[in-house]
Amino acid sequence: MRFAICNETYGDWEFGKVCDHIAACGYDGVEVAPFTLKDDPRDLTEAECTAFGDRARSAGIEVVGLHWLLVKPAWLHLTTDDPLLHKDTVAFGQHLARCCAAMGGGVMVWGSPKQRTVAKGWTYGDAASRAADTLRQIAEAAGPLGVDIAVEPLARRETNFLNTAAETVELIERVDHPACRLHLDVKAMGDEEKPIPQIIAENARHLAHFHANDPNLRGPGSGDVAYPPIVDALRQIGYDRYVSVEVFDYSPDAETIATESIGFLKEVFAG
Repeated sequence: MRFAICNETYGDWEFGKVCDHIAACGYDGVEVAPFTLKDDPRDLTEAECTAFGDRARSAGIEVVGLHWLLVKPAWLHLTTDDPLLHKDTVAFGQHLARCCAAMGGGVMVWGSPKQRTVAKGWTYGDAASRAADTLRQIAEAAGPLGVDIAVEPLARRETNFLNTAAETVELIERVDHPACRLHLDVKAMGDEEKPIPQIIAENARHLAHFHANDPNLRGPGSGDVAYPPIVDALRQIGYDRYVSVEVFDYSPDAETIATESIGFLKEVFAG
């Protein structure tokens, strides 16, 4: 199994310094939030992204892909009924696909709960149709570049759209493009009624990426989630892509989070 960690864990650290520390900890890759590279990621050029990828590789790791895609600009939206906003969201997603490919990454995790919530007055079905159209157009651009769009189910407290893996797979099948796949996150799966290993097993053929963390918003192994059954489930489905550490509580500091998380993951996956 290969391990990565998300770069926003490091706050305002310079990207090269982040890569050096991640490599020193024993990770294989870095997962990048675009807004950490430029305040407005629309201004990122492919040449700049190539340089970021080169810097990661010079440290001995690779860029896994992108996540936190719609943090900035914050007004973009997956299920919008505004045709112009829909067009802007598609264009931005396609831009990020090119950026991801230029860095050498192969996956874009589509979470962004606030930027997909179904607004009052919209029907869920209509919102799903609009989301499918948006993701299909982005996947059509991303696929030939070797980039998967990995759609992430999120907890009910975060959004009212795509709260389970089953709902998310239904949308993915509606998109009907090989570059539109599934992302699973331990924290989010903790909100489902099904056990996490069952969710993994039932959705194996769609799974493209995986986040390790805990419902307490900290790193893997920091809470009550039992990881050995999760590891067993990933092994049973033959999952061989990245397991990335994503936290939302950045205490006590990036160095401790990175070191403790990789130590736990290597131990539990070696068992």
